[in-house]
Amino acid sequence: MEDHGEPDGSPGRAIRIAVVALVAASGAVETISFTALGHVFAGVMTSNLALLGMAIGRAGGTGTVSALLALAGFGAGAGLVAWVTHGRTGFATHWPPRVMYCLIGEAALLAVGAGFWAASGGAPDGVARHALQAGAAVAMGGQAAAMVAAGRAAAPTTYLTGTLATYIVHGVGRGRPDRWVPARLGALIAGAAAAMALRRAAPSWAGALPFVLVAAAVLTAIRPLRVGRSATGGQGA
Repeated sequence: MEDHGEPDGSPGRAIRIAVVALVAASGAVETISFTALGHVFAGVMTSNLALLGMAIGRAGGTGTVSALLALAGFGAGAGLVAWVTHGRTGFATHWPPRVMYCLIGEAALLAVGAGFWAASGGAPDGVARHALQAGAAVAMGGQAAAMVAAGRAAAPTTYLTGTLATYIVHGVGRGRPDRWVPARLGALIAGAAAAMALRRAAPSWAGALPFVLVAAAVLTAIRPLRVGRSATGGQGA
């Protein structure tokens, strides 16, 4: 998703802000997942594959289970969203309705997880920890797949290594970097920092942050969807 200098209030700008909010949510989820749910990531499967390999190498059963749960959850979430959005065309100015439905589903899943997190006092263990870990991975897998299905009106929100590399190549090699990339990178840091600060200051509330951020992204993207549906005669669901 490239920036073309849309004026304030345009659908393109609103969608970019929504993407930034989703990146912040990803940062918050990763912080909670890594620090409290088994030292694995919910959305960064490259790292989890490496963590799985390390767990196997040291014959660590707990680490193996955590990595496998994260990988399976991410795959399940991505697969479900791929099935829901199959055959739908993305637009340059808004997210298709089915993508929005998937993000609403993600927000609902995160809300349920926030409830269980609060019930545990911000310190889940045993089965609850594994369930929250798997749920977080499902949410991140779904979010990643939703952004793929959204097409040109989206950008990666759960893994930013390629985004950073592209930004450097375009900036250094071609002189036309996407100015929204620093905002997304900063949002990942800010989301992670906010989640960690909440874990220290108000542990029971930390689990609510990802839900709030995803809900904010959905609300921000609603107006561009309405404008886009009016322009296309309500097609593209």
